[in-house]
Amino acid sequence: MILLKLLKSDRSGTFMLALLLLTTLVVPICNLLLPESSSLHISTYTMTLLGKYLCYALLAVAVDLVWGYLGILSLGHGAFFALGGYAMGMYLMRQIGSRGTYGHPVLPDFMVFLNWQELPWFWHGFNWFWFAMLMVVLVPGLLALVFGWLAFRSRVTGVYLSIMTQALTYALLLAFFRNEMGFGGNNGLTDFKDILGFSLQSDHTRAGLFIASATALGLGYLSCLYITRSRLGRVCTAIRDQEDRTRFTGYRVEHFKLWIFTFSAMLAGIAGALYVPQAGIINPGEFAPLASIEIVIWVAVGGRATLYGAVAGALMVNYAKSYLTAAMPDAWLFALGGLFVLVTLLLPRGVTGLLRKKEVTR
Repeated sequence: MILLKLLKSDRSGTFMLALLLLTTLVVPICNLLLPESSSLHISTYTMTLLGKYLCYALLAVAVDLVWGYLGILSLGHGAFFALGGYAMGMYLMRQIGSRGTYGHPVLPDFMVFLNWQELPWFWHGFNWFWFAMLMVVLVPGLLALVFGWLAFRSRVTGVYLSIMTQALTYALLLAFFRNEMGFGGNNGLTDFKDILGFSLQSDHTRAGLFIASATALGLGYLSCLYITRSRLGRVCTAIRDQEDRTRFTGYRVEHFKLWIFTFSAMLAGIAGALYVPQAGIINPGEFAPLASIEIVIWVAVGGRATLYGAVAGALMVNYAKSYLTAAMPDAWLFALGGLFVLVTLLLPRGVTGLLRKKEVTR
C-alpha cells in the first residue's frame, strides 16, 4: 500500500521504474537468447556498459538525496563510491587464489611483487562474500558518519562544506596511491577471475551483474523516494530552505543531516561494489576530485531534487562521454564544461525541469 502511494505521487518516477524493469528483462534476453546474427542481439560489451551506467545512476540518486533535498553540495561522494568498489575488489582478489601470475595461494600478485610476506590484517575476512558486502556499506557509512558528525556539529555549511568533502576525497586519493597502504598503489586491483564461483568472463555472469545493478537502482530509488515523501523528507527540505528557522523550531538539524548523509554514502558504496566486477578494475583514480564533480554535473543536467532526473542525467552524460571520448577525446572535458554552463544558464532545473514546464503549460 505504501509503495502504491509512493508511485502514485511520483508519475515520472513510476514511468522511469517501468522502463527500468523493461530494460532489465529485455537486455539479458537479447544478449543470451538471440544469436549474434540477429539485428536485435545486444552484445555483452553493450550490456556491461549499460550495467555501469546503472551503477552511475544509483550514485547520482545518492548525491541528489543530499544535494537536492538537504542542500548539501557534496564534492566527495566519489570517495564513498570508490571505497565500496575497493571492498568488492578485495573480495574478488581473494577469489583468485593460486591462479594469479605468481601463483601465491594467499597473497595477491601486487603484494608478491612488492615482497610482502603476509596478508595485512585488514584483508582478512574478504575471502567471504558476506563480509565483503558488509564492508561495502559499513566502510563508506562509517567514514560519512565520522566526517558528518565533525562537520555538522560545527555547523559547517555551504561552500566550506563542499571544499571539505573535496579535500576528503583528495586525501584518500593520495593515500591509496601509496604502495605501502596495501591496496595496489596506482595500479589498483584488477585481473579478477570470478564472483561467487561464477566466471566474470561468462555472458550469464555479466547478465546477472546487469540485473543486480538494475535491481539496486530500483530499490535505491524507492528508498530515497520514501525518505523524501516522509516526515523526515519534509524536515530535510525545510533544512535546505531555512536551516536556521528549522533549528529554532526545535529540530536537531545536525542529526537529520548526519542520518541522510550516512545513508547516501552507503548507497554510493553499493554502486561502487556493483561497478567494479563489470569494469574489471578499481584504482585510486576513482577518488579524483574531478570524478566527484562529474557526479554533481549529472544531477544538475538531469534535474536537482527529482531523483528520476538524477537517473536521466547520469545516463545522458555518460552516454555522451562514451561517444565523445571516442570521437573527440581531446574535446570531451570542454564539452562537459560547456554542457554544465549551458544547463546552469538556460535550464536551472535540468532537462526534466524543462519537461515539467511543458506539462504545466499544457
